[in-house]
Amino acid sequence: MDFGLSDDQRALQDSARSFARRELPSVAKHCEATNTPVPPDMLKAYAEMGFLGINTPESFGGLGLTHLDALIVLEEFAKISSAVAFPVFEASVGPVRIVQTYGTPALADRVVRESVQGKVLVAISMSEPDAGTALTDLRTRAVVEGDTVVLKGTKRWCSGAGHSGAYVVFCRLSDAPGARGIGAVFVEKDTPGFTFGEAEMLMGFRGIPSADMHFDDVRLPVENILVPAGGFGDLMGAFNLERCGNATMSLGVATGALEQALDYTGERQAFGKPLVDFQAVQMKLADMALRTEAARLLIHRAVAGVDGFPSVMDASLAKCFANEMVREVAGHGVQVMGGYGYHSDYGMEQRFRDAWGWGIAGGAIDIQKINIAATLVGRRFDQRK
Repeated sequence: MDFGLSDDQRALQDSARSFARRELPSVAKHCEATNTPVPPDMLKAYAEMGFLGINTPESFGGLGLTHLDALIVLEEFAKISSAVAFPVFEASVGPVRIVQTYGTPALADRVVRESVQGKVLVAISMSEPDAGTALTDLRTRAVVEGDTVVLKGTKRWCSGAGHSGAYVVFCRLSDAPGARGIGAVFVEKDTPGFTFGEAEMLMGFRGIPSADMHFDDVRLPVENILVPAGGFGDLMGAFNLERCGNATMSLGVATGALEQALDYTGERQAFGKPLVDFQAVQMKLADMALRTEAARLLIHRAVAGVDGFPSVMDASLAKCFANEMVREVAGHGVQVMGGYGYHSDYGMEQRFRDAWGWGIAGGAIDIQKINIAATLVGRRFDQRK
């Protein structure tokens, strides 16, 4: 049992860290100030460095490395900001992996290659106005008519909506009740009948677009069905990898907060000595380090040696802990920096706002605890009774 990184992984980490710290702080500030995503020229730079294809097989144009390698890179980007890390998140552990696994060979080859090259971002669309945590209540419907699929409905809370070039859309593909009727289709942004609502302004996640999505009899080739009705379990199994990415985004925000807090408390003077010399500050820094290290171990354990998708237990443990951890760590960061921590010019308050979002996105914290309990007792719990 080895908890360290290999030499190759450390080299990859150093490369990602160097790129992120050199190129991304100004991009992150622009994304935050304007609520706009990473610009195309920087996305091209991501692709040229290989950061959009870390764990993509070489047969699709990627580097063919592991999920763990991808999360090592993702953490370094997320230390700068959630917005600049988001394209790596989507390309490495998000819906691109669903397209790769369940799409037709032709669709998978085209979309995954374009993702690796930075030509397209793919977002995942799950929630609806009346279906979030209760995901099996979806009303968006796809009806097969010969060699065409007709999609109709409204989706909400899609990170990337309006900006991403393509979407993996969870929808109802049959009249079977609950999960048995749910599958997923692939929809490209310029498809007739597919429109977006106004861009939303959220508490955090500035630079990660979100908007309602409307499907008005959108017609798709039947080959765009990724998972047919009855495949809800397959979709959620794949989503366990995205949950590990969500946990890593939390970890990156937290480790960025810890590094900033260490720098600040080492330099800031009070009563003639650095803040770090005060025991109360030392306790907060130690708590921050303790929680980030524990989260990293849970995340790495969840994906280490996994070729397909992590187990629901490991993914839920990692996500739940990391989502709770980052809120506390970012809060400590604000506190030790005092007025500077509360000021929008210095970045810590942005980390605090982003910290709360990850425990809502991708399945709320309490849902992860239900998943953990269900695995412990060996059965699913029916929330409707």
